[in-house]
Amino acid sequence: MTGTPSRVFIARLAGIAVFDPAGDQIGRARDVVVALRPPPRPPRVLGMVVEVPPHRLVFLPITRVTNIDAGAVIFDGRINMRRFEKRDSETLALGEMLDRSVELKGTGEKAVVLDLGMEQTRTRDWLITKVAVRRVGPAAGRGHATRLSLRRRRGETFVADWDAVSGLTLVEERQGAASLIAAFGQMRAPDLANVVHELSAKRRAEVAAALDDRRLADVLEELPEDDQVEILGELDVDRAADVLEEMGPDDAADLLGELPAEQREQLLALMQPEEAAPVRRLLTYADNSAGGMMTTEPVIVSPDATVAEALALIRNADLNPAMAAQVYVCRPPTATPTGRYLGMVHFQRLLREPPPTLVSAICDTELDPLRPSRSLETVASYLATYNLVSVPIVDEGGHLLGTVTVDDVLDHLLPDDWRESVMDAPVEETDEEEEALRGAEASGGGGGAVNGR
Repeated sequence: MTGTPSRVFIARLAGIAVFDPAGDQIGRARDVVVALRPPPRPPRVLGMVVEVPPHRLVFLPITRVTNIDAGAVIFDGRINMRRFEKRDSETLALGEMLDRSVELKGTGEKAVVLDLGMEQTRTRDWLITKVAVRRVGPAAGRGHATRLSLRRRRGETFVADWDAVSGLTLVEERQGAASLIAAFGQMRAPDLANVVHELSAKRRAEVAAALDDRRLADVLEELPEDDQVEILGELDVDRAADVLEEMGPDDAADLLGELPAEQREQLLALMQPEEAAPVRRLLTYADNSAGGMMTTEPVIVSPDATVAEALALIRNADLNPAMAAQVYVCRPPTATPTGRYLGMVHFQRLLREPPPTLVSAICDTELDPLRPSRSLETVASYLATYNLVSVPIVDEGGHLLGTVTVDDVLDHLLPDDWRESVMDAPVEETDEEEEALRGAEASGGGGGAVNGR
């Protein structure tokens, strides 16, 4: 691997781009697959898990990687696009080995794994040879303190040889997830959801416990329903209610709709009343109706608001593009259900008007809003006919209840299991080199490079 450093720390590979020889990006690295071997032999690196659009995880044999640097992985252009499935003989370096508790041999010091270092041998195999750890406790038992242990203080981080630690090959009952989350810290919620989906149920629960409420809510919104229900069920009920409060009301209602009535009511009772109220309203509508699809938190302004004020609201980084595309003008109160709905203004119109202009002077009053009972087909036709990204939903008195965005419509037009279909694409043709590499480790082999590589 010309230009590749002799040692690569795996956590730094998370999320970096993967390129073919022509310089075209085919995806991003998500994890490294290793085969644990009996001591004192260090784990052997089998390959990388690469995410390719749209959210499919595939296996890239390490024998096909030609270069690794700080910003990119380059491979020889050959990759099998069948979905990656971890085998019993394999371990995910980031997903399963980070945050494990270990003990430093000779001193008995307790530590937590922060990262793993892999190095290429003269036979062109890649092996896990280093472990970056943080010291978390004193030596076990009475053991004597060495010069090494005296120099290191609780909380200090350092790099140890693989054979200088013990415990990495054991399954830990209660494993943290701080280092795993740090490795994927900059990842978008849909991408992190894909990573979480591929973890074992144990690791999913540990990651959920370590994420803050806002981040966990974002990830839950992107996961298949089965994963959502499983993760929510592993949380303490008080925390589950807090996470539901952080979710969009429409997403929270969809998730609660999958739960037994008794559990649903318990969680709603634990939520703040002002957070639970819109969720309760959404649960009263049929799933494929406008009311069942709408969000209750559109951007709403009063008639005396200026263009400058409206633009300031849609600059909110937490708004998705569809929600930020239109502003709705209503008489007070401006929280749903609002006062009388007056009209809407597209953000392009806001950009063309002087900042002091009142939004009431430029809002579109010609398009009639829809009622919450209207069907999915009606909402889709409305958006297509008028080239809109969202549609207002009002009650009989003309009060704005919420809006349905184009992504809400797509979510309902696609099959119920569309997230699972993307994440769990069917297995396709096998690959001889991949099977030779992974099969050798499963049968206890792995004593050299595959096909002379």
